[in-house]
Amino acid sequence: MSSYKFNCQKRFALLAAWLLTMGALLASSTIDARAEVPSGTPTFTNPLDITNPYHPFQPGGAKVFQGAEGRSKLVGLHLYLTETRPFDWNNTTVQCRVLREIAFENGELVEVSDNYFAQADDGTVYYFGEVVDNYEDGVVVDNEGSWLVGGPTLASDPPTTANASNPTVFMPANPEVGDVFKPEDLPGVVDETARVVRDGVKVRVPAGTYDEAIVIEETSALEPGTTLKWYAPGVGVVMEKAKRERLNLISSTLVSP
Repeated sequence: MSSYKFNCQKRFALLAAWLLTMGALLASSTIDARAEVPSGTPTFTNPLDITNPYHPFQPGGAKVFQGAEGRSKLVGLHLYLTETRPFDWNNTTVQCRVLREIAFENGELVEVSDNYFAQADDGTVYYFGEVVDNYEDGVVVDNEGSWLVGGPTLASDPPTTANASNPTVFMPANPEVGDVFKPEDLPGVVDETARVVRDGVKVRVPAGTYDEAIVIEETSALEPGTTLKWYAPGVGVVMEKAKRERLNLISSTLVSP
């Protein structure tokens, strides 16, 4: 009887270990399967109709952020412009919305960037690039970080703007914990990997309290450190944290559903 009992216990332990191993493998394969969401070539039938809950676009809207980096005081403005811009891509013309981001440090203008977005038919928001003006003492000193699908095509585009072949995923239609995507992916110019690390989060900032937010972790091969961003339904990003840096939404005309 003792030998039979020992063998049963041993077999049970082996079975439990096998089940745990298979569970881990299945979980890993599930995450890997979502590592490049969405897949395939996007279709843009109504690209200006950006209704993605975690990155909505309301033309004429505005958001104001306030925070600090070390001892420096930061202020950020997000302006949802009414103007649009066309991009020639994949033998078609895709119209994009323009999000203008303006950054101040200790009351001085440090950056203005125009960011171009379009929503695909599946609800995913794609990033067609940005034009960046970096300021010192009120003067543009460079355009580092500028990239566009198709490169510079307007007279106002900096000639140093990098040429990207394809738009990138900025926000999946239905982001889930474990999803990994690259909003910026142009080697030597821009690089950003985004990972959804939490969902169903309640977040409080001066602008209000938001439910069902997601948290996205951002890293870059071009610089060290990690940034966490909280995205609320109907409003988009409402809080940002990095080492020695924090930004909170203090005012918004974008209204959550």
